Amino acid sequence: MPEISPAQAHVQLRRHHFAHIHPSLTAERVAEAVERELTTLDNPGFCLACGAEADGCEPDAEQYACESCGERAVYGAAEILIAIA
Repeated sequence: MPEISPAQAHVQLRRHHFAHIHPSLTAERVAEAVERELTTLDNPGFCLACGAEADGCEPDAEQYACESCGERAVYGAAEILIAIA
């Protein structure tokens, strides 16, 4: 099997996460988080693996470790909204 670069591995992991997004992450839930981000000091993100909300995420955060399940599947709310809208 040919070796893949770190950039290719990053893209493959991102595709996997968005292909298996947790069912609790609805467009409405994510849009509410993005609105909160724009009107308050909150920086919400979500784990695509378990659906847990994570605080302190940049809007374009990708593949942060989830404090609930440990997966590297936390993305910023704005990043998720762009991907699912």
